[in-house]
Amino acid sequence: QVQLVESGGGLVQPGGSLRLSCVASGSIESISKMGWYRQGPGNQRDLVASITTRDSTTSYAEPVKGRFTISRDKARNMVYLEMNDLKFEDTAVYYCHALSRTTVFFNYWGQGTQVTVSS
Repeated sequence: QVQLVESGGGLVQPGGSLRLSCVASGSIESISKMGWYRQGPGNQRDLVASITTRDSTTSYAEPVKGRFTISRDKARNMVYLEMNDLKFEDTAVYYCHALSRTTVFFNYWGQGTQVTVSS
């Protein structure tokens, strides 16, 4: 089992910045990839960014490229999402995600943290 707890959301003006944090616990040795998803009102949950456990290879959704940065602290079992130049359309609940494998692959999710971009 893997447990994920994210934090760092809040209210920010357009053009501002936020840093989200996620702490993983439990069977962390089984995690192969971690990432961030978001879901706005009336929208589906979409991948924002991901990072692999093995070599820290990153990937980003097109709308956030150049503005968001995902990073990992292996010693503390944490993953971060630095969000810069925030826009109205970035408003969503952001969820930490982990992909792990014991005998099969399994997805774990945090509880979500609200990010609201408003003037």
